[in-house]
Amino acid sequence: MSTTAGRAATDGRVRQVATVTVRIAVGLVVPSALYYLLRSLGQSVYLSLVVSTLLSAAPALSAVLRRRSVDRLSGYVTVMTLAGLAITLVPGDTRFLLAKESVMTAAAGTWFLVSTGARRPLTFRVTRPLLQGRLRWPADWDGLWDASPRFRRMWRVSSLLWGLGLLADAVGRVVLAYTRPPDAVPALGLALYVVTAVVLNLVVNAYYTLCGVHDPRSPLRRPAHAAPPAPLAGS
Repeated sequence: MSTTAGRAATDGRVRQVATVTVRIAVGLVVPSALYYLLRSLGQSVYLSLVVSTLLSAAPALSAVLRRRSVDRLSGYVTVMTLAGLAITLVPGDTRFLLAKESVMTAAAGTWFLVSTGARRPLTFRVTRPLLQGRLRWPADWDGLWDASPRFRRMWRVSSLLWGLGLLADAVGRVVLAYTRPPDAVPALGLALYVVTAVVLNLVVNAYYTLCGVHDPRSPLRRPAHAAPPAPLAGS
């Protein structure tokens, strides 16, 4: 019964992460689509940016009103969406408004960096419901966290990599906002999100593989002072 309950809880968490991921994707695509629609209808750059941000924030506002509490990941996405809305409403010129995405990306990067000193780094918390015990990943992450310094270091380094990558992304967004034609910035910003996500995922997953997370005999899966496993028969 406990195994079934645990599996149901894990599957529920996976669905929750998948829902948040879809919400993030929609939150990136919809504002850009609305922006270009409004521009095609002859609206100004500034008005198109404001209206597209207001409409894209509607689901987050609805979630706040409908739910008394949210999990950390959903809460973070909601806070970032509402923060983008608040920044949009701050008086400023068009270039400032185009650069607002950099503030949220920098905040996300800072969150990853700060989490390297937390009880569990952010990459550990986000990745666990998706990969624990799956795709050749170990099953007992809490046990490994307590016993294996290599395992702990892997997650702290991966959170560091994500943090630095997102901060670099934020700098790139400022450069785009102030150097490219205004109508090109939303599309370029969306493309930058895709590039950043792909590159960081490739780099971090390559790092996990080099650490030996997929190898049952890797030192990563052993306590700090445990003896190495006996060689396989015939080796």
